Amino acid sequence: FSRFQSSFPPQAMAAANRSVVTEFTLAGFTDRPDLQVVLFVVFLTMYVVTLTGNLGMSLLINFDPRLHTPMYFFLSHLSLLDVCYSSCVTPRFLLSLLAGRRAISYAGCLAQFYFYAAFGTTEAFLLAAMAYDRYVAVCSPLLYAPVMSRGLCLRLVAGCYAAGAVNSAAHTGALLRLSFCASSLIDHFYCEGPPLYAISCSDTGVNATLMLVFVSCIVGAMSATTLASYGRILAAVLRTHSPRGGRKAFSTCTSHLSVTLLFYGSVAFVYLRPSSRRSGNLDKTASLLYTAVTPMLNPLIYSLRNQEVRDALRRARRKVLLTCQRRKLGL
Repeated sequence: FSRFQSSFPPQAMAAANRSVVTEFTLAGFTDRPDLQVVLFVVFLTMYVVTLTGNLGMSLLINFDPRLHTPMYFFLSHLSLLDVCYSSCVTPRFLLSLLAGRRAISYAGCLAQFYFYAAFGTTEAFLLAAMAYDRYVAVCSPLLYAPVMSRGLCLRLVAGCYAAGAVNSAAHTGALLRLSFCASSLIDHFYCEGPPLYAISCSDTGVNATLMLVFVSCIVGAMSATTLASYGRILAAVLRTHSPRGGRKAFSTCTSHLSVTLLFYGSVAFVYLRPSSRRSGNLDKTASLLYTAVTPMLNPLIYSLRNQEVRDALRRARRKVLLTCQRRKLGL
């Protein structure tokens, strides 16, 4: 065989030498052993706050009749997405910090990549739908109820989930065509696209182009929708002669705008930078913003800056206290 080996094309020799990768190793957030316990405590605290805040927000919206409006309908789905989005990444990372097991199977890596991309894309579309909802509420308050009907809200949310599933399926399908032979170490704390492309021994040009085009179109279109909506809201507020009405309009919009800027900004930083300027530590930090920090801050931002949510929390607290008192008295 060695006599004829030199006559084989280089591509055929590379294919013959490839071994099937059955698992990957995640590099994690840092290699310093003294920081593992600190990171575990920090990420566990963030995850508990994320679950408690978002599930509490979702329950509050569903059980308080005064919050059964289109705005809070979208917000309940945002809370659900934040729980699912964070749960795709954080539990697996916590397990690696606690047990030191950083290996993840090939199928598990693909599954994590698919659901993480699906929920993330869905949230990007949902934030744009929420911006449109605020535009209709502020600029056309008399038409708000008929325009933002239950049917339209359901179609918008269904479209967001469908767009997330299609985008994620496209990237996951493109990932299946790659071969991994040189290394199985992913320089990240979860299965992310660019670090996976970096260790592939196949041509990743199609994958990189696909991700650049999809992310550019999604972030660009959703950012344009959000900016256009808030531009019209600002114009409408400046035309009003009621300072109280202007403050109320801004109070309902600033929470959503701050969440949107944080999410879109961190996503654009990770995916829209040239590969020559990529840095593993910077990418991990930016990924941390939209996988852990943003889902944790969303319910806090909406609860602290929204008077209706604060009033609903007070009503829920009074109901809980009244129920406890009745049980103690045996009523």
